[in-house]
Amino acid sequence: MNKAAKSFFRLRGYVWNIGYRPSLGSYEKRKLGIFNVMNFLGLTAGILIPLLGLFNKDHFSPTVWIAAGAPALISVFVLLANYYQRYEFARLLYFTLYPVVTTLTYALGIDAGIEFFFVLYGVLSVFFLQSIYNIVFSFTLSMACYFLVALIWKDYSYSLEKHNFYFYVFNHLLAVFFIFYGLLLIKNENTRYQNQSRDKNWQLRRSNLKILRQKADISGKAALLEEQTHQLTELNTLKNKLFSIIAHDLKSPLYALRNLFRNVQLYDLPGDEIKILIPEVVNELTYTTGLMENLLQWAKSQMQVESVKPQLLDIARITKEVIQLLRLQAEAKHIYMNSKIERPVYVYADRDMINLVLRNLLSNAIKFTPESGSICVDAREMRGHIEVLVQDTGLGIPPEGLQKLMDANYYSTRGTVGEAGTGLGLMLCKEFLSRNGGRMWIESEPGKGSTVSFSLPKGGVGLMD
Repeated sequence: MNKAAKSFFRLRGYVWNIGYRPSLGSYEKRKLGIFNVMNFLGLTAGILIPLLGLFNKDHFSPTVWIAAGAPALISVFVLLANYYQRYEFARLLYFTLYPVVTTLTYALGIDAGIEFFFVLYGVLSVFFLQSIYNIVFSFTLSMACYFLVALIWKDYSYSLEKHNFYFYVFNHLLAVFFIFYGLLLIKNENTRYQNQSRDKNWQLRRSNLKILRQKADISGKAALLEEQTHQLTELNTLKNKLFSIIAHDLKSPLYALRNLFRNVQLYDLPGDEIKILIPEVVNELTYTTGLMENLLQWAKSQMQVESVKPQLLDIARITKEVIQLLRLQAEAKHIYMNSKIERPVYVYADRDMINLVLRNLLSNAIKFTPESGSICVDAREMRGHIEVLVQDTGLGIPPEGLQKLMDANYYSTRGTVGEAGTGLGLMLCKEFLSRNGGRMWIESEPGKGSTVSFSLPKGGVGLMD
């Protein structure tokens, strides 16, 4: 049984692919396969019916035998045309010869009981033919033949119904079978084609979504790359600017020291004259020390070697330590510094970073506060954080200067007595506060001093590095 089934499917596959070429689309390939199967069935019927007639006791006329064998001959011609890939010609041949030969059978006075086949030819021509002119021609031909046979020609000299009723019924059933089977094949193949089209559309939609995700991923990476390129460009510009400033600013204290020691060596300066020169050298060295410390901290932060090490800190204690450290620098300009933080105020942050922030902010306050001015540090406890304020009675900052201070990576102006700067300290303050979960802002008005404030998490609040 399996062997017979395999042979049947092998034969069906061969018939289905007669005349197939790779350039045919999926839909046209299915139409070709159905048409081949229909013709193969016609060929089979054209062979079997005459064979069955041989076993019949009645003697049929030669015309009946020709009519019975005609489908086999027509199907052979049609399959040959398909084999040579003359698809439209083969279909037109099928839907022309079959109605004409069938009509000729009736025209010769033979009622073979095959008028239902005209309906089959008309219906199938609409599906198989491509040209609208061929469709109209074939359908009109089939229907015209049907009306001639069924309605006009009624007086036949030979009626298969009278001579062999069962054969007559068989022809009708065969016509019904061909109609049903042809439409069923068309329906099944259309359903299969639609399912495949739906699957392809689904796959195409998935591919499109995948492509869109890839494009979004590529766009995201491109944006990230552009941002990194921009950051690297800014960092490189900053590096060049800083090295230019550093190369220039390091000369002053070194030259001051060299000149001092050279004068002492060459001219044997007395102690009183040396004391006069020393304050200037000390100022230069103080600035240079702060510059070098900020530079080292900046280099560490850019290389990401320094990580945040948060701990519980008392802002009041750190403020007093920084004020004590900068006392001499403030006294040189007769500036009064004090802390209004009288009780412990705890934050959770990196000690070294916050120490540097306070040191830079107080140094800037000293730099821009004229002689006999004052600077004070205060702290306020808010709901989720601590605010630290550094207030001075200095020159104040115009609005355009404030914008540059908060936006630029570096920005600096000279102090009240010509103190230089790179702007690096303020940049480090913003970066270190951000790493510790805080932020910085400045309020200032020209001639009325400035207030630099920053926030930090309260003691016990966790940080993210």
